[in-house]
Amino acid sequence: MSVQTKRAYEPAEPGDGYRVLVERLWPRGVTKEAAHLDEWAKELAPSTELRRWFGHDPSRFEEFRRRYRAELAERDRELDALRQRARSEALTLVYGARDTEHNGAIVLAELLR
Repeated sequence: MSVQTKRAYEPAEPGDGYRVLVERLWPRGVTKEAAHLDEWAKELAPSTELRRWFGHDPSRFEEFRRRYRAELAERDRELDALRQRARSEALTLVYGARDTEHNGAIVLAELLR
């Protein structure tokens, strides 16, 4: 199973495979053409309330991870679809955050693996 994460501001590459934006908000300054997305999975992004609470504060990441995984527990169908996709081709979860180690795509990738 191949699941990777990538910032929306990094150029798309052939090795990315199926690219899914996992944010509720479109990344600022990125055009649809530049994003090269196959899907926008808003329903798999952290809730607005959770995203605001987290505020990209690394000291809150472990609690964010716990709360976000609880939210994702209600999304079995969507998660299973992405797992199936990752079994057949590379899957890249695209996100907008600056922090490459503390973001929702990291948590989602862990869960999918």
